[in-house]
Amino acid sequence: MPKDYYAILGVKKDASEDEIKKSFRRLAHEHHPDKGGDQQKFKDINEAYQIVGNKEKRSVYDRHGSAAFENGGAGAQGFGGFGGFGGANGQAGFDINMDDMGDLGDILGGMFGFQGGGGGRSRRGADIQTDVTLEFLEAIHGTSKSVKLHSNGPCSTCSGTGAKPGTKMEECKTCNGKGQVQKMSRTVFGTIQTMVACSDCRGKGKKPSEPCKDCDGTGIERKTREHKFDIPAGINDGEGIRIAGEGEYPGDGGRSGDLIVRIRVKAHPHLERDGNEILSRVEVPYSTLQLGGETEVETVDGMGSLKIPEGTQAGTVFKLRGKGVPYLHSSSRGDQLVTVMPQVAKKLSKEQKQALENLRNAGL
Repeated sequence: MPKDYYAILGVKKDASEDEIKKSFRRLAHEHHPDKGGDQQKFKDINEAYQIVGNKEKRSVYDRHGSAAFENGGAGAQGFGGFGGFGGANGQAGFDINMDDMGDLGDILGGMFGFQGGGGGRSRRGADIQTDVTLEFLEAIHGTSKSVKLHSNGPCSTCSGTGAKPGTKMEECKTCNGKGQVQKMSRTVFGTIQTMVACSDCRGKGKKPSEPCKDCDGTGIERKTREHKFDIPAGINDGEGIRIAGEGEYPGDGGRSGDLIVRIRVKAHPHLERDGNEILSRVEVPYSTLQLGGETEVETVDGMGSLKIPEGTQAGTVFKLRGKGVPYLHSSSRGDQLVTVMPQVAKKLSKEQKQALENLRNAGL
């Protein structure tokens, strides 16, 4: 039965290459078997993209339909060369060059462990994660920190090239300088031919004529490195900072991963954070609540003064504008909310007791 590859991909016949690619990626991820998707649906989507995602094959399909690609490409006379489904040893399969089919390589890579691309793609090292504990006020105002971590870095002798200083790089004989070798894999789709990075030269296409003795040609040196970084004002407990290029070095001139710093913030004895607001309590004498006055309050900027109006009720919340937590990467700040409570003395003098008795007798 003829197949409508455009319908399978959910695009119109005049869809652009970009529209086809976007639709393919969305549907392939949606129906990926590893994510609980339908395996047959995933296979159909992949088959459709291989045809209409390729200019030459799409042109043939538009003229002759899916029959041109059935039975090893023999469905339409004279178009066997476009089939690509002959496989190895007569098995049903198809050829894929992961450099030409980068989207498919990324998606199939998650399912079958294929290596997309080849020597032309830069390797990236692993990320490193560490925890840093801050004092409460350090998180509010921002600070600078440093950590020492044992990780992979470029070899100090060969500068990460893997070659003995003064020697030359030569063409890899395994891949003939291409950085890639052919690999045949049997899958639910049949036999897939892929191009993977050469393990002998690690995808570079070249090897040192004489490897560095200090790193055995890997270009990697395990060492303790100090990482210095700034922590922005307003960062919260549990948040993280990503520092590009400070992670593990993969060797072979690749890119280092990132350092991810996870923030832990200590509690404050008198102040509490709620988003970008600071919460606090202050106890004042009953006479101040009744007659009004001023009292000192602790803020993240130090001690401040709070005016208490006459007749203030216990539990009243006052707002100190701009005395809260800075918004990340902004000059704006939240507020401080101060709850006022009456001060209860543990021990009273004879005169104080008499004064309170007089107030009670007066109905206060």
